Amino acid sequence: MSTDPHHARRLYDEAVIIDALNVSNWDSNAVFESLNAGGVAAINATQATWEGYEETLDMIAKWYVRFRQRPDQILLVETVDDIHRAKREGKTGIIFGWQNTSPIENDLDRLEIFHKLGVRIMQVTYHERNLLGDGCMERQDGGLTNFGIDAVAEMNRLGILLDLSHVGVSTTQESIEVSQKPVAITHANAKSYFDHRRNKTDRAIKTMAEKGGVIGATCIQGFLRNTYDSTIDDYLDAIDHLVDMVGVDHVAIGTDHTQDQPEEFWKFIGGQQGTKYPSSFTGHSGMPLAWEDQYPEGLKTPDQLPVLSEYLLNRGYSDDDVVKILGGNWLRLFEEVWV
Repeated sequence: MSTDPHHARRLYDEAVIIDALNVSNWDSNAVFESLNAGGVAAINATQATWEGYEETLDMIAKWYVRFRQRPDQILLVETVDDIHRAKREGKTGIIFGWQNTSPIENDLDRLEIFHKLGVRIMQVTYHERNLLGDGCMERQDGGLTNFGIDAVAEMNRLGILLDLSHVGVSTTQESIEVSQKPVAITHANAKSYFDHRRNKTDRAIKTMAEKGGVIGATCIQGFLRNTYDSTIDDYLDAIDHLVDMVGVDHVAIGTDHTQDQPEEFWKFIGGQQGTKYPSSFTGHSGMPLAWEDQYPEGLKTPDQLPVLSEYLLNRGYSDDDVVKILGGNWLRLFEEVWV
């Protein structure tokens, strides 16, 4: 029996919606309008992929300008209370997040500087090798380095959430095991659902969940079973697969939306420190994808996220479980780690 769409929408509107990865074009008005229209209470907003220390400081400075320019649309998230405030005020909370630890370069003391500036989520590596460990696109994975072990300890001390989405298999496993706090996989699916280097092993997902972590299922089509022919149902299959594996308390959403990003963006983030265009970001034609082509029809932008509540209810999830997947599980994890 199909779900009452009015009930599904009410449930969505009452939930605290959190998308654990959004790397859209922050200079686009449409991006912020879409986030507000979708009722998104908070996003993990990417600041850095290959950038170094000074470049990332510049990006943070630009964000503080945006907060002044868009006071009715966005606010900075440093605590869980900030997310609840964004929800109450109809704004989108911006969680400063990195997809690489390159901004600290070789200085662990910079972790505290960036934490004081508002950074709350850091991915250990991005695709390739850095000073902490290896990414998922490297030919070999030696696990966490000595520097990486120290960095994880300092992130734990400060209350910075470790993200392992683009991290290599061995480095992922060691990060989970070394961390004294739960970790996140903010935007990935399971390899056992679809075997892609960016998706995560069952072992990693299960170990992460055993230690209290959360994985955000991504709707990037390249990581879904039918790749660039995938639908919203394929995305729900990815969510179901994760829930069947580790339980609903450890599964959420991390869309990896890239609204209004130009072609140059894909060339930059794709590989080898942003200098070489890789084959991993190509579609059926072998040509660079427009951002719209990365997502299933009907789930391309944040304003379309409300459909997820109805899809989840139709899959048999309870109201409470839908609220967990749409944001409640992230709230629980942030509450535990950001202290």
